[in-house]
Amino acid sequence: MKSNPVAEHLSECFGLNKVDISLKPIGNGHINTTMLLKADDQALVVQKLNTTVFPNPEQLVENARLIEQHLTEKHDNGEYNLDIIRHVPTIQNDFLVECDQGVWRALEFIGGSYSEDVVATISQAQTAANAFGQFALALQDFQADQLHHVIPDFHNLAMRFDAFKNVLAKDPASRVALCQDDIDFCLAQQGLVTELKELEGKIPLRPCHNDTKINNMLFCKQSDDAKAVIDLDTCMPGYWLFDFGDMVRTFCSPEQEDSTNLSNVRVREEIFAAIVKGYVEPLKDVITDTEKESFWLGTKVMTFMIGLRFLTDFIDGDNYFATKHANHNLERARNQFALYSDILEKEHTLKAILEINKG
Repeated sequence: MKSNPVAEHLSECFGLNKVDISLKPIGNGHINTTMLLKADDQALVVQKLNTTVFPNPEQLVENARLIEQHLTEKHDNGEYNLDIIRHVPTIQNDFLVECDQGVWRALEFIGGSYSEDVVATISQAQTAANAFGQFALALQDFQADQLHHVIPDFHNLAMRFDAFKNVLAKDPASRVALCQDDIDFCLAQQGLVTELKELEGKIPLRPCHNDTKINNMLFCKQSDDAKAVIDLDTCMPGYWLFDFGDMVRTFCSPEQEDSTNLSNVRVREEIFAAIVKGYVEPLKDVITDTEKESFWLGTKVMTFMIGLRFLTDFIDGDNYFATKHANHNLERARNQFALYSDILEKEHTLKAILEINKG
């Protein structure tokens, strides 16, 4: 087998055996490069961090390790039953390694698990939402201000609109003419900024996952139960409405977020109901009424905002999200706008589901 110098260097750094070393891609992340490093009977998840998105990787690791420690205490006290994904130090007790012109870190590999990119069943949706609810509950007594803002203004829609308009004015890749209808659609949604502003001071700041995609939850291969919440890179102070909204965005459509089968991009009401039931149940004793009411706004904002971000990146020349072909970000944007439009069309039904599940 041909040697892989990156795999060999990482194996040496993290104290793995030097037998049968392999390094293979896993996952479908947009930002970091995630690989499974195997050496003999040992395995680690290693990531080459995107230091353009995360210019201070030390802060990213510090955030995640604080949360790991808090969850471990909860687990030891019988208050958190999911597996905890932990950083692995090098033999020099460092958590970051320079290799292959980048910065890498290692995480424990959680075996006997699988992830999904598209929710197939009501049970899957409720199980995953419940896991994210358990995660939120375990962190509700964690001081959010301990966490670094590794991506400032990550869910700041007003700032996302400003960035969008700035890129429109510059049109650096000469792509504005390719998507004028999409641009007009986005500009017509600016009322969402006002709706968010009206919530300021009415809901508590929480430590949030901020990326509650379906594939950031691992299922157990044997039982199909929830096994672990993963990818803590964007854990920062925030609001539960964003975590709820991102679940709706990534659980409810029967199509992946870059599918061009837009006629089938829609909100499955039964999956939406499963998310509400699964997520709210662990939080029922700590969530405020206003937070519950804010979930409708989160449903709209998160779906629209990622579409806006995809479109911004497309117009800017694809500098942020990893793409596989020329119009990938534009296809992603149109997919999300189709889902957002269906959310608006089903407002009465979805609000009724939120009301039914409030108690």
